[in-house]
Amino acid sequence: MFTLESYTTQINGASHWSLVVRRGSLLTLTDLEGGANVGMLFYNPYMLGEKYNAPDTLKCQHTFKLTRGNCLYSDMGRIFCSIVDDDFGWHDTVCGNTHAEMIEKRWGSRNYQVDRNLWKQNGYDSFLVELAKYKLDRRSLAMNVNFFSEVATDFQGGVQLRRQANAGDELQLRFEMDTLVLMHTCPHPLNTAQAYPNKPVQLALTKAEPVGEDDYCLNFRPENRRGFENNALYHFGM
Repeated sequence: MFTLESYTTQINGASHWSLVVRRGSLLTLTDLEGGANVGMLFYNPYMLGEKYNAPDTLKCQHTFKLTRGNCLYSDMGRIFCSIVDDDFGWHDTVCGNTHAEMIEKRWGSRNYQVDRNLWKQNGYDSFLVELAKYKLDRRSLAMNVNFFSEVATDFQGGVQLRRQANAGDELQLRFEMDTLVLMHTCPHPLNTAQAYPNKPVQLALTKAEPVGEDDYCLNFRPENRRGFENNALYHFGM
């Protein structure tokens, strides 16, 4: 029987990807060139109506950003994954996706027949393509995470893209339940670069170490312990 102990691939810029990542897996994202943005969404593959909930994730951990120690929650109070390591330290949770109109206004029209794999894809359509593989549509979309992108607010209430990751920066997600992961490598919606930022990332899947009582994410917030307890009940008897 053929089995994999690990898996590594490169996700080119303006691309999308999805996979059911099993409980106990460690997903490592690496910004290969600097300036990448990774939009990501999470779903329960066995109950696709259960999906990532940004408001609950933020309010229960008293934060506006995501970094090491934070857990990413579903709308059922369960934890999809935990951030166990993070070189960048600040990941956007509120700015959402680019759309085709935004891309055309900022970087010109897109044409796959002309540009081929260098075409100017957007995050919204990328997610729709991946959702369709699982018989889902736009009604199943939720507020996504933008990994490797930091935003800042000003006194007038505006939001700007402050910085993005450097080449070699890594982020590690430990999955606490089986999770359908959707991702894209399209630009952050606040990116104002002169040229369309076509930035690749490396994705690696390995086995994570078991969660112990002294686990950093488990103890990062009292609410996280309750989230892990919800997961334990969900997995009870399985």
